[in-house]
Amino acid sequence: MDIANLIQTVAIYALPVLFAITVHEAAHGYAARHFGDNTAYMMGRITLNPLKHIDPFGTILMPLLLYFATSGAFLFGYAKPVPVNFGNLRNPKRHMVWVALAGPASNFAQALLWGLVLVLLIGAGIQEPFFIKMAQAGILVNLVMWALNLFPLPPLDGGRILVGLLPYKQAALVSRIEPWGFFVVMFLVITGVVGTLWLRPLMSLGYAVINTVLAPLLLLLQ
Repeated sequence: MDIANLIQTVAIYALPVLFAITVHEAAHGYAARHFGDNTAYMMGRITLNPLKHIDPFGTILMPLLLYFATSGAFLFGYAKPVPVNFGNLRNPKRHMVWVALAGPASNFAQALLWGLVLVLLIGAGIQEPFFIKMAQAGILVNLVMWALNLFPLPPLDGGRILVGLLPYKQAALVSRIEPWGFFVVMFLVITGVVGTLWLRPLMSLGYAVINTVLAPLLLLLQ
């Protein structure tokens, strides 16, 4: 393992990853408070302080172990989930959808902002590889979080969105998957099912949207 390459990779990805997980979790908490649940607010989790959202195992240890075990070919991690008491929401079933959607939506917005940073760097003639790679990493990290979290299986955000949209009987059936959902998702990720059938198509769409939105600005700056 090339330690110098590892340090460079960590330096490039550190800021985008910290922003991605921090804003994602804070967005859940803010949306929950907006719709009537103050649990996250009372626990100090509606904050942009990354230390409040970092899970020592899921955010640091697991990604590092996977990086070394797979030579960087496969990475996976998670942040400390923001506590939400869905029973406190004014309309639990409907508002659950918006609370769950807030996290992935924040990641797509961040991907767009990193894309804007990249366009401005190119437009300003800045060729420093570190900054270019960081902006590209910001787009990639946030699109991965956006797409993966929308996968329709609890406990991912997409699973909670699905539960909120389904009729009560079907929603109850899907909810029962949650205790084993993480292991099911990990299995599907490792076997390549999620990557082939979900991540790649959705991320291609995400890149296409970002390119379409930013293309006029890039042409203007050139």
